[in-house]
Amino acid sequence: MGAHVHKGEDRSDNGIPDPDPEYLSLERELTFLLRRARANQGEMAREVHPDLESAAYGLLVRLDEYGRQRATELAAYIGVGKATMSRQLRALEELGLIAREPDPADGRAWLVDVTDEGRRRVAHVREARRARYVSQLSHWDRREVAELARLLHQLNGVMEK
Repeated sequence: MGAHVHKGEDRSDNGIPDPDPEYLSLERELTFLLRRARANQGEMAREVHPDLESAAYGLLVRLDEYGRQRATELAAYIGVGKATMSRQLRALEELGLIAREPDPADGRAWLVDVTDEGRRRVAHVREARRARYVSQLSHWDRREVAELARLLHQLNGVMEK
């Protein structure tokens, strides 16, 4: 959905064409829909444990899929700062869902891994989530689901740049 510049088109102070009202309306709607989807994702963290923040589920899934990682790598992946990451990791460790150990290659860094209990809880929530998605999307054509996944992947790629 690229913006095309036409003669006489209004431009903002930075030289970028001002979007038309229809585009602004779409942007506001998309922002709202993404916020609602994110809130629904946060519920999965609470299904693992009621006291967890939404990013905690993403951390557990990442560790479950990719294994032991540095805390700094996890912070970059989730898109949070050191303080937020530290708080998340401390909460997960107190619940016995992750374990941290000093990185032998760099004593200042920590390696984080999911525990067996963490794997068990993530697997339980993932299966429940998958069953819920299958139920909720059962009336969708499989091509629509694939297109949604493709578009979300594309959106994430653009947003991560």
